[in-house]
Amino acid sequence: MTESSAARDAAVTDRRRLARSAYSSDRDLAARQSLYQWQSPRYDLPGIVAEQLSDVRGHVVDVGCGNGKFIRRLREDRSDLDLLGLDIAPGILTGVPGAVAVADATRLPLATASVDAALALHMLYHVPDIPQAVKELSRVLTRGGAVIVSTNSDHDKSELDDLWQRAAGDVLGTGRGPARISLSARFSLEKAPAFLGEEFSRVRTLELPGTITVREPEPVVAHMASYRAWADQHGVPFEATIERARAILARHITRHGTFEVTCRGAILVCRR
Repeated sequence: MTESSAARDAAVTDRRRLARSAYSSDRDLAARQSLYQWQSPRYDLPGIVAEQLSDVRGHVVDVGCGNGKFIRRLREDRSDLDLLGLDIAPGILTGVPGAVAVADATRLPLATASVDAALALHMLYHVPDIPQAVKELSRVLTRGGAVIVSTNSDHDKSELDDLWQRAAGDVLGTGRGPARISLSARFSLEKAPAFLGEEFSRVRTLELPGTITVREPEPVVAHMASYRAWADQHGVPFEATIERARAILARHITRHGTFEVTCRGAILVCRR
């Protein structure tokens, strides 16, 4: 691991940064979530999670629940479930309905074998000790229960990576600038089965490929700007690079009519 990648890993997992900046509210998370409304096919992720819990009764915990997107859907579709949302960022929990608590994924405040299902959706890459978090998910799970995890591929949204490097290079005058930070790199789709396989004998992957097509720059710009909590990790003036990316996008859309982004995400359903 290079010094640069180690610093980025530390930034992605820094609890103070996560709680006080990245997820102090749902502004940036919502911006990343909203980009998918332009994806085809358009997946109903909360609905897919609810479907995977069709045989589950009792207690469900959403670890790293963020702004409660999945909890809200489960409250609508599965009013029979006893739901708990956990997150390390107090600010993002303010709008989550029902029972919530501030908690660390590596030290869950739950008794052994006390939940019938656990969700860890697009969050394990933020945990410094991923194996310990997976152990905790396994520990709190009842016999026959399920853990549902989600993440992105190492190749997810590669067009945004290219756009960022082009914009950063223009700002720096270097032709091609440094890569933007990847949040999911530590627990990407390619790495996730090995981590999960340490605790779960059955890991089923539901791949969710798609293409985002936008006809104006703003949805992509908002997504890229949502990484502002890690602006210091990009090695380039962040706001200037965002504005340069906006100009490149506008020119591309004027010429081609659309800008396309390839998505490669997945849900993994884990059972012992």
